Amino acid sequence: MKQETVAEFVARKKTVLFDLFHTLTSLESAASGGPSTSECLGVGRDEWNTQLMEKSRDRLTGVEKDPYIIIKKMAHAINSDIPMDIINKAVQNRIRRFEEALVNIPAQTIQTLKLLKSKGKKIGLISNADVSEARGWQKSPLKDYFDSVVFSCDVGLAKPDKEIYEYSLRELNERPEDAVFIGDGGSKELLGAKQAGLATIMITGVIKELWPDQIEPRRVYADYVIEHIEELIQSKE
Repeated sequence: MKQETVAEFVARKKTVLFDLFHTLTSLESAASGGPSTSECLGVGRDEWNTQLMEKSRDRLTGVEKDPYIIIKKMAHAINSDIPMDIINKAVQNRIRRFEEALVNIPAQTIQTLKLLKSKGKKIGLISNADVSEARGWQKSPLKDYFDSVVFSCDVGLAKPDKEIYEYSLRELNERPEDAVFIGDGGSKELLGAKQAGLATIMITGVIKELWPDQIEPRRVYADYVIEHIEELIQSKE
């Protein structure tokens, strides 16, 4: 019996839920555009990522909404001697980088979303993002394709908590069995989606270049794995 392709699987679903960064954005926006925040602050990337991913829930859930306080807390948790002028510059650089990532969306992403909409799919966004990371959304060409947009900082919930997926499904008036979640797997989002009753697709295009060692641990919770977003609508050659 022929195995169902990813495109065929997605075609059977009424609703498609997406992660945002590293899923709908490009490798170029992630890997270029000036120094990273850790470089601006003069701290190690691993130390910074630990603060960003594991020790800053308040920023993600909108408890803290001031981007300068957000970056100051994380920076000073690593090195309390970092001066405020360095922190201020790092914040401004971070806001610019994330806005550019949301504005400069790959053509294949837009084409895929457009085709999904033309097939009558409901499309939702579930993103772990603080206020500065989400700031550029209204300038993004992505915004016209989504029926529901859920930023963690707006709803007080964050992936992988199953409640944030349930929140999105309520907004879309859909059942989990009729939906699929697509993301790069960061923040254990695929596990959270599974716990909420969703099918899952992992997309590896960006993280393959940035953090290839993360693919195998994350794919455990994926029903399908693709490299490029257009595989959602067409079989891989």
